[in-house]
Amino acid sequence: MLLDGEDWASKFKTFQTEAWRLETLPQYLVPQEADEFAAFKAGARFPGLYEDSWTEMVRTRNVGRVHILTQPLSDYLRFEFERYYRHQAPAGEDIRILDVTDRPNPLPDVQDFWMFDRSTVVLMHYEPDGKQISRELYEGDPAPFIDYQRIAVAASVPFLEYVAR
Repeated sequence: MLLDGEDWASKFKTFQTEAWRLETLPQYLVPQEADEFAAFKAGARFPGLYEDSWTEMVRTRNVGRVHILTQPLSDYLRFEFERYYRHQAPAGEDIRILDVTDRPNPLPDVQDFWMFDRSTVVLMHYEPDGKQISRELYEGDPAPFIDYQRIAVAASVPFLEYVAR
């Protein structure tokens, strides 16, 4: 089943214990970010605090992610770090980085996904350039995704630790 609109938004409103994401791409082409991303590439920076409904949610709910990446960081990852991660991590989101530049990727063939309450998995489908194609409710056993989460968290470091290096 493909998820869009309110069906997708409701996943973030109704999860009980945890929302967790695995990110594997060096770039995500999101129409809502196009102007800010272009400005970032042109030299604009985002000083001060960034507050929106997402940072408000992560202050009170258990949300986490691991982003698998390699160096050098893509323009998009540098944008994502500055625009989102540096604000979301202090607000409470458990953002972790799994840098596989100099080591094997422990999850080489795992695609992006969201997992809610370790029971509901949504597969995120993208074009190779990072444009989202669809979101699909996975109807199989969530056990492999719980294992992917365990592996990703164990092999990664907290975002704020990663950028302090």
